[in-house]
Amino acid sequence: MVKIFKFTEYLYLVVAFFSLYRIYTDWNENREFAYLFIFFAIMSIGMFFFRRSYRKKFEKHKQNQNQ
Repeated sequence: MVKIFKFTEYLYLVVAFFSLYRIYTDWNENREFAYLFIFFAIMSIGMFFFRRSYRKKFEKHKQNQNQ
């Protein structure tokens, strides 16, 4: 179960890097899409840190139950 949480964390980073790439390529051509991808990048990075802290709390809770 924890492996799935780790996978989804890094999936959010992949989305963030893809969004940053699209911001870089679309900035001069179409700013409306670039602003949309700025939103996606910010949300993805935020979700990465949120999911990471949630997973660590879950692991800590599970470890305390086993002791």
